[in-house]
Amino acid sequence: MKKTLYLKFVLAYLIFGIFSFMMVTVFVPNITKERLVREKAKILYSEAMMISDTYAAGLYSNETDLETVKTQLDFLSVYLDSSIRIINPSGRLVLDTNEPLNVEEVMMIENFDPTATSTSYYMINDFFGSFESEMLSVLAPITSSYMVKGYVAIHCDMNDIQASCNSMLNISYITLVILLLLSLIILIFFTEMVYIPLRKITYAAEQYAAGNMHYEFQVESDDEIGYLAACMNYMASQIAGAEDDQKKFVANVSHDFRSPLTSIRGYLEAMLDGTIPPETHEKYLNIVLNETERLTKLTNSLLTLNNLNTKGMLLERTDFNINPVIRSTAASFEGTCLKKNIAIELILTGDEMFVNADVEKIQQVLYNLIDNAIKFSHHDSVIKVETSLKKNKLFVSVRDTGIGIPKDDLKQIWDRFYKSDLSRGRDKKGTGLGLSIVKEIISCHGEHINVISTEGVGSEFIFSLQLSADSEEED
Repeated sequence: MKKTLYLKFVLAYLIFGIFSFMMVTVFVPNITKERLVREKAKILYSEAMMISDTYAAGLYSNETDLETVKTQLDFLSVYLDSSIRIINPSGRLVLDTNEPLNVEEVMMIENFDPTATSTSYYMINDFFGSFESEMLSVLAPITSSYMVKGYVAIHCDMNDIQASCNSMLNISYITLVILLLLSLIILIFFTEMVYIPLRKITYAAEQYAAGNMHYEFQVESDDEIGYLAACMNYMASQIAGAEDDQKKFVANVSHDFRSPLTSIRGYLEAMLDGTIPPETHEKYLNIVLNETERLTKLTNSLLTLNNLNTKGMLLERTDFNINPVIRSTAASFEGTCLKKNIAIELILTGDEMFVNADVEKIQQVLYNLIDNAIKFSHHDSVIKVETSLKKNKLFVSVRDTGIGIPKDDLKQIWDRFYKSDLSRGRDKKGTGLGLSIVKEIISCHGEHINVISTEGVGSEFIFSLQLSADSEEED
């Protein structure tokens, strides 16, 4: 494609040059010549009318003599670069600036017809055979006492007009050549600014199609092509990142499945071969049961994430009162809180607060956030769950005073299977998927969740929900 596109552009340039040359060589000469003829004829006709009204009229009214008129017209013919004649209606040549004055010699123009220019004020021919080459001729009548006494004829050699035309055409040809050379700049710009970047983009696309998502290229341009290159680079980096995440995901899943399976197999084999005595079977069977519960939880979490990837397709949004949902979710942790002597303090806005969301998914978000808060809180501490209104949104906060999250880990806590170094020793049964599920659920609702945490002080997770229509009207 890249070669064909470039050749097409070069071919278009050649076609443009050829057609431009044809236009200049075929049409321009005729147009130029016709224009020069009209302009010259117009000038000559004006001069002929002036002569007929002055010198020629004075000659026929005996106000001036023939020699004086001949002298005046000789000067004028040199100025006009044309020959001037005075002709009687019969065709007898009275005066010719190209010939010496001779009153005794009678010169006639055969077949002279003054009406030959009736449709125009000029003619192009040999003027009734009186010239050997084509001449541009104009006729102006000489009148006296309302009668035509003769005619003033001015003749310009067409060869002179053609020479002027050729001179102008030479300028046109030179201008055309200059324009074609200057238009090469467009070809150079196309090559440097379009073709070469496009070739880089095409080659990069081939690399990406071949699976080389780590191929990088650069196009130094601030226009659409540069934007396209930047988008392709970004797309490739995202795909490469997704592939790396996928590999990491598979590795993490394999590790999290392999550890409990290895433990289960080891204990069962030990019980079967007698390494573990029968009287302790119950103890190790409980361990095996705990490991199977861990696998079940991990599998359910993975299925939840897979369903949430449909970007809200599974949401069943309704208007519901979130306050009892928060209370019931917090109450489900009563046993766990008693073991660690942890209190959950609820600070809720209003007796009722209706939001528009999927009640089961939001309950899962609350469960995961409170569960995490309890896991990473110290004994004899307080967890606060608080709601607040701001700009037609309900903000739910879950705040603990536990170990906190290191600053370098804050951006990674939403990643699947991610566990910070501080949490690994405490959360042996965790899958590292809880916050990923929370993030996906809130994103499916078109809302946001943020975290504020200080290591050794505690963490606060805040997410927003859309108020129901009735709640907005009350506000």
